[in-house]
Amino acid sequence: MKNLAAVLLGTTVLFSAGGVAFAQDDITVGVSWSNFQEERWKTDEAAIQARLEELGANYISADAQSSPAKQLTDIESLIAQGADALIVLAQDSDAIGPAISAAVAEGIPVVGYDRLIENPDVFYLTFDNKEVGRLQAQAVFEVQPEGNYVFIKGSSADPNADFLFEGQMEVLQSAIDAGDIVNVGEAYTDGWLPSNAQANMEQFLTANNNEVDAVVASNDGTAGGVVAALSAQGLDGAVPVSGQDGDHAALNRIALGTQTVSVWKDARDLGSTAASIAVELANGAALSDIQGSEVFSDGPNGVEMTSLLLDPVPITQDNLDVVIDAGWVSKDVACQGVAPGTVAACD
Repeated sequence: MKNLAAVLLGTTVLFSAGGVAFAQDDITVGVSWSNFQEERWKTDEAAIQARLEELGANYISADAQSSPAKQLTDIESLIAQGADALIVLAQDSDAIGPAISAAVAEGIPVVGYDRLIENPDVFYLTFDNKEVGRLQAQAVFEVQPEGNYVFIKGSSADPNADFLFEGQMEVLQSAIDAGDIVNVGEAYTDGWLPSNAQANMEQFLTANNNEVDAVVASNDGTAGGVVAALSAQGLDGAVPVSGQDGDHAALNRIALGTQTVSVWKDARDLGSTAASIAVELANGAALSDIQGSEVFSDGPNGVEMTSLLLDPVPITQDNLDVVIDAGWVSKDVACQGVAPGTVAACD
């Protein structure tokens, strides 16, 4: 196991022009992924690897394959392999707590990536998830301001699922209280798995005799499961559905009219920023030294943490060109199967 102090004494530190990140010889950043079931994590990984290469740092990783137990041992393995800093996309933040504590005790900084790990010694990097929830709900509400709503939430083991739901309720609670919106179904989605989201949606359709007017789904994977369930009943395109992440399949659904919004969180920015922060922390910077950092204490246990929250962007048919122009998705992919003249971004 590396002694971080010894590593720092024997290396040369080079400051970047922006003063945010450092280049460092012999720094190794270990990344623990919860899974690669969703398209976006491959984009995140590529961004992390590219930035680490720019900074002269090394990349090692492990895929927990949606298993909290495997992720715990993965993190221990990354430490044993000599990781000087960790970036962790938590499958279950409570289950991996012992491994996180072990890393901190070894003087190895940890970046909680996109999902909260409620530990004051962990740097929390994500997009503003309550704002994501607000943007999801607002887009659906603008299309369908009344009727029967279903809420397909994320994994109960992921605090982000509750942050998203809190943001959604900030927008919709007054309409629910007024009786304009009726919550006819609400469920967590184990593991964020689209198949579980589809099963939940099928149950809600059956329970309500298909009388569902809108679905607030918490990411694009769950939205895909929802749209599959709606399609089986001939309701795809008739019921507004939200999502997030800007998955290519979701952006195509938006162009086709079967999904209303995907709140885009540019994973390239998130990954690059995580790599920069990890290297800076490995070089001995304090959490509070990270440029733009602020105190975050909205977690379930109110733990005060140092965080950086990036801004998300809602993508609908009206601004689909934003992700195309940004090189996030090609027009051919986003517009596959779209009839000419029906969506401006696809013309």
